[in-house]
Amino acid sequence: MDWTALSVSLRLAGLTCLLLLPLGLWLGRTLALSRFRGKPLCEALVALPLVMPPTVLGFYLMQAFGVEAPFGTFWQSLTGSGLNFTFTGILIASLVANLPFAVQPIQRAFETIPPNLCEAAWCSGLSPARTLWRIELPLVWPGLISALALTFAHTLGEFGVILMVGGAIDGETRTLAIAIYDRVQAFDESGAAIMSAMLLLISFLTIGVVYGLAGRRRWRRG
Repeated sequence: MDWTALSVSLRLAGLTCLLLLPLGLWLGRTLALSRFRGKPLCEALVALPLVMPPTVLGFYLMQAFGVEAPFGTFWQSLTGSGLNFTFTGILIASLVANLPFAVQPIQRAFETIPPNLCEAAWCSGLSPARTLWRIELPLVWPGLISALALTFAHTLGEFGVILMVGGAIDGETRTLAIAIYDRVQAFDESGAAIMSAMLLLISFLTIGVVYGLAGRRRWRRG
C-alpha cells in the first residue's frame, strides 16, 4: 500500500471540496435563481469538464499553466514558481475538473425551492442574508452533501488531468490513482489490487454517507 500517494489523494480531495463549496454554493444559487441571456452558455461552460476527455482538459490546463501563457506568467510573477508538476497546480486543475460536480447538485437543490417562500420570508422582515441562512440552506442541505461527496469521490479517482498537469512526483503530485497505474505497469497486480480496493472502499463509504443523510432527512420529514 502506497500511503504517501493516499495522503496526497486525501489532501487533494479535501482541499478541493473546501475551496469548491463556497464557489459551488454561489454559482449554483445564481444559476438556479437568475434569469439572464447568457445563462445557457454559463451552464454549458460549467458542465464542459463532464464531456471533455480528461487528457484533453489536462493538456489545455498544462498549456495555461506554462510560463509562456498569460496565467502561467502571472502566477510566476506573483509567487516566483510555476504551476506544472506542483501540488498547487494539480489542486487548481482539480478545481476546474470538479466544478460541475460541485455546482450542479446545488443548482438542482435551489431550483426546488418555491420562489414565493423567499418572498414570504422577506415580507416577514428577514434580510436576504438571513433568508439564505435560515430558509434556503436547510432546504438545499442534501444538495450540498451530494456536491461534497461527488467532488471528493471524483477527485480521489481522477487520473488523466492530474497526470498531465502534475506528472507523478512522489509526495507531491503522485496520487493513489497514478500509483495504481504505476503498479500495473510494473506487473505488480497484487499491489494494484490492494490500492484499488482502498479507493473502492473510500468511494463506497462516501456515497453511502450521502444516501444515509438523505434517507435520514426524508425520515424526519415523514
